[in-house]
Amino acid sequence: MNSHLHRRLTLASSVTGAVAVALDGTVLTVAQPTLQRDLHATFAQVQWTSTGYLIAVASLLVFAGRLGDRYGHQQVFAIGILGFGATSAAIGFAPGIESVIGLRVAQGVFGALLQPATLGMLRAAYPADRLGMPIALRTSAIGLAAAAGPVVGGALVNALGWRAVFFLNVVPALVLGVLALAVRGPARSRAASGGLDVPGACLLAVALVSLVHTLVGIPEAGWTTASTLGLVVVMAAGAAFVRHERRTASPLVPYDVLGSATIGAALGILVAGSAAMLGSLFVGSYYLQEVLDLDPLQTSLRALPGAVMMVLGAPVAAVLLRRQGARRTTLAGMIALTSGVLLLSRLDRASTAVSIGGGFLLLGAGFGTVMVTATAVLVRQASAESAGVAGGLQQTAMNVGPTLGVATATLLMALGTGVAMGPPLTALAAVSALGVMLALRLPGPPGSSGRIRQESINKYGAGDGS
Repeated sequence: MNSHLHRRLTLASSVTGAVAVALDGTVLTVAQPTLQRDLHATFAQVQWTSTGYLIAVASLLVFAGRLGDRYGHQQVFAIGILGFGATSAAIGFAPGIESVIGLRVAQGVFGALLQPATLGMLRAAYPADRLGMPIALRTSAIGLAAAAGPVVGGALVNALGWRAVFFLNVVPALVLGVLALAVRGPARSRAASGGLDVPGACLLAVALVSLVHTLVGIPEAGWTTASTLGLVVVMAAGAAFVRHERRTASPLVPYDVLGSATIGAALGILVAGSAAMLGSLFVGSYYLQEVLDLDPLQTSLRALPGAVMMVLGAPVAAVLLRRQGARRTTLAGMIALTSGVLLLSRLDRASTAVSIGGGFLLLGAGFGTVMVTATAVLVRQASAESAGVAGGLQQTAMNVGPTLGVATATLLMALGTGVAMGPPLTALAAVSALGVMLALRLPGPPGSSGRIRQESINKYGAGDGS
């Protein structure tokens, strides 16, 4: 197969795989109330259909990326997408809530295999300096899936019941999995054949499981002794992980990734940006429905400019990235995102649809830009042999950030009286402002970025991924 066709198939697989995961999460949210009634489940049990999946995904993403680096991203992608589709079908036939929860955890395992591979395949198929637009198209597709998910999910649940939403991914997953197994990808470098570092993977999993479980519990129980103990475990396991990685011969996270200030900044930007974005959406949706008495459809229409700007703005961000460099483009995105959060924090009962839509428009434009630029920097800076690990770290940031944002917003809303936009969104704007400062550590205009990349190649022997 010629390289041009292989790149097109790789891009299609990467985009469709990412969309399957994004669509699954949004349609499940719509289906949960009906699922709860049909299976006579408690609210806590229904919440675990999401929490169990999230914990499984977050704990395994980096290890799954390492598997892709060692055994090939297409092979790992094929296993992940086929398993994701199979567990989706099994959930559709599940007899009770316990089965749904167990199968959602299993689906999270396959989702963890799938997600880093969608970026690893792009890094292997495209030269580093041409990754911006493929990542932008992937980002636009995720934004479109997130916007369409509630509509698609609502229509399926109303017409066919909650089980129908889980059959949505089965056929695409089967087709993608078979194609990934049938199409031969580029030869894998021998440099990717190191050990798997299971002890390091276990330490990281303990840290991430504790972090996600603690953050997920805050909205329901508030800040408790258990929350404090959870963060202590996170810090202890995290410190042990870093110490282990620096001493082991075959680290889970190679030194060109673990020791890179640029990659660290990109990950911090993704956490800060996604925390601000999803936390603001949570508070804004709650405010529009509880205070302004809008129904879910009206709320979705008010927030629609954000989704539209994320879809349309991502390709523009790729062009700006190529012309202006990561630092300037990310700065512009983070400033737009922070401005959107601050604008929404000033809403009151007299706010018009224009002012509300303007706030969400800035959110979407800023977040779409940040997603493209920070992800491109992350994948470019890692060597081709560490692309899966880099993808796993990117996906981990994109799972931890929203959980952190919602937990922060919920805690501050609980401390206040009634539903107020100001305090939680001001805090989220401060989180977003941290991303503005981190953006200053990204590569500058294209010329300086090329010099930085060349220095990285000279130091670590990275390939160009072509």
